[in-house]
Amino acid sequence: MTTTTPNTPSSRLAGHALVEALIAQGVDSAFGVPGESYLAVLDGFHEHREQIRFIACRQEGGAAFMAEAQGKLTGRPGICFVTRGPGATNASIGLHTAFQDSTPMVLFIGQVASDQRDREAFQEVDYRQMFGPGTLGMAKWVGEVHDPDRLPEYVARAFHTAMQGRPGPVVLVLPEDMLTRSTSAPVLARAEAAQAWPAPAALADLREKLLAAKRPFVLAGGGGWTPESCAALQRFAEAWALPVGCAFRFQDLFDNRHPQYAGDVGIGINPKLAARVREADLVIAIGPRLGEMTTGGYTLLQAPRPAQTLVHIHAGAEELGRVYAADLLINASMSCAAQALETLAAPPSLPWGDWTAQAHADYQSNLVPQAVSPLDMAEVVKLLSSRCPEGTVFTNGAGNYSGWLHRFHPYPALQQHGRTQLAPTSGAMGYGLPAAVAASLLDPQRWVVNIAGDGDFLMNGQELATATGYGARKLISVVVDNGTYGTIRMHQEREYPGRVSGSDLFNPDFAALALAYGWAAARVDRTEEFAAALDAALQAGKPTLIHLRLATDVSTSRATLSSIREAARQRLGQSGHGKD
Repeated sequence: MTTTTPNTPSSRLAGHALVEALIAQGVDSAFGVPGESYLAVLDGFHEHREQIRFIACRQEGGAAFMAEAQGKLTGRPGICFVTRGPGATNASIGLHTAFQDSTPMVLFIGQVASDQRDREAFQEVDYRQMFGPGTLGMAKWVGEVHDPDRLPEYVARAFHTAMQGRPGPVVLVLPEDMLTRSTSAPVLARAEAAQAWPAPAALADLREKLLAAKRPFVLAGGGGWTPESCAALQRFAEAWALPVGCAFRFQDLFDNRHPQYAGDVGIGINPKLAARVREADLVIAIGPRLGEMTTGGYTLLQAPRPAQTLVHIHAGAEELGRVYAADLLINASMSCAAQALETLAAPPSLPWGDWTAQAHADYQSNLVPQAVSPLDMAEVVKLLSSRCPEGTVFTNGAGNYSGWLHRFHPYPALQQHGRTQLAPTSGAMGYGLPAAVAASLLDPQRWVVNIAGDGDFLMNGQELATATGYGARKLISVVVDNGTYGTIRMHQEREYPGRVSGSDLFNPDFAALALAYGWAAARVDRTEEFAAALDAALQAGKPTLIHLRLATDVSTSRATLSSIREAARQRLGQSGHGKD
């Protein structure tokens, strides 16, 4: 007879122990696609169904995107379960997104039984090789659990690794036979990330650089931010009258309506903002990696030695100095960095008041669009911003259509409503709809709006079924249909004007498709039709898809394909070849 103490659970399947470990970490929802390699875990979800739910998705890529969105929204690892081989390869897109976006996530992969390893058994893959950790890998750590008694240890390590330093994804591999063995191992306590505060000497150095500056600029981004640290960032910026820009797809870190907000530094950047970053004599980068998209292909800040004095604050020590030889490197958690910065005493007067005011004026002038007919995407986004409740979560994937959302929607600060922007800095297509479904299921009282391109939407459009099946309600998906892979077509016209190949799309009736999945739906061809369709969606009591028909020539929020083609022909000194 087995005796137990209050801290030692009775023997149970390792698959059940794994679910108990997730519950101990505060997880109440996990996303995935079921597989025979982890049936014992699925049975554990059934056993503990009153405390945690398993949300079955329609494709592992969608499931991994949902888990990535969960990590962004909660600040703790999003959870995804997939089976071996095809399941893991499908999920890799979400893993890569979590890595590039610095999002905490744990991907659990069922594996072949231990006695079948290294024989190329059915769907066998070596995940340490596939996802191998490193600065250009897909995961911070890949572990494989062979002893069920060590399973809680591995889960706790996965959570710590995913959250600490630069947040990111972890992979845990689960051999099928290990999950079906019994264990009495107790689950471990909830993991909390260790925090790193800036060194006092570094803060003093930063203050001296501020006092010497004439044209400073703050650039905020990256993972690991909390409501408290975002509030502290605002107080620091206010105390020092600093203009603040947000890195690519991190616009909700600073209130876009604040008089010191300068705009987003990413794809489709306001040309005046790009010039301002170049003209700055001090750039304080708080959190972003300073990757290609945020630096305009490493031109706004010249690599490896910028013309500006550069202070780079980042949670990952390995990131500091990797690309840029900054003047001051500070290794600090984002939950601590801004709170430390606000302790820096500002002088009674500062010389850059006009510089900051003009930065915000440039941002506001960028909100005035050129009218487009018959369907004006700028007006569509402005209607969404004005009519959807404050704190609505907006999601998107990759494509030119996202430029209208990034340019014309003012995001509130994280400390006001939590994360309101879910978008992949990795540039992954198909992200927006799964992210929106996850956000809606995780917080059913909050409105969620997805804006997707026609090519982007159909990469994970089947997750409409997940939304319907699990009872999402306050969810709207706006599909922008212009019959082309718009970003690729834009690049084609810029490099090979008039020579279109592979970028045309042949689309279904998206409204009819949504109706087949149990959604409400509407089709909009003209700007004046959108307000009524949006109002109906807000009153529908069920998810709604709004199908927008946009002319193919409307390429970006700043240019048409015709103008891009003509500029390319003039640049190349030719009349073009092939047919338009």
